[in-house]
Amino acid sequence: MGKNIYVGNLSWDTTEEGLRAQFEQYGTVDSAKIITDRDTGRSRGFGFVEMDTEGGEAAIAALNGTNLDGRDIKVNEAKPREPRPPRRW
Repeated sequence: MGKNIYVGNLSWDTTEEGLRAQFEQYGTVDSAKIITDRDTGRSRGFGFVEMDTEGGEAAIAALNGTNLDGRDIKVNEAKPREPRPPRRW
């Protein structure tokens, strides 16, 4: 199983292709996704990269705090999503 990596403090100009290219230096990237606002389609400033475990650990160590598109990005292992109670109106 691969490693799921959280990437925060992304520039609004960062693309999924650019994010993928940054991480491919360290191993095989299975997917790179930037999370967008559902109403505006604009980046929410964070994303996720899935890659092989060995390359993922190397990427986390090497890329955390580095500059990508003018912003110092935060890179760490993604935490599992916590269940939320249903929304009530």
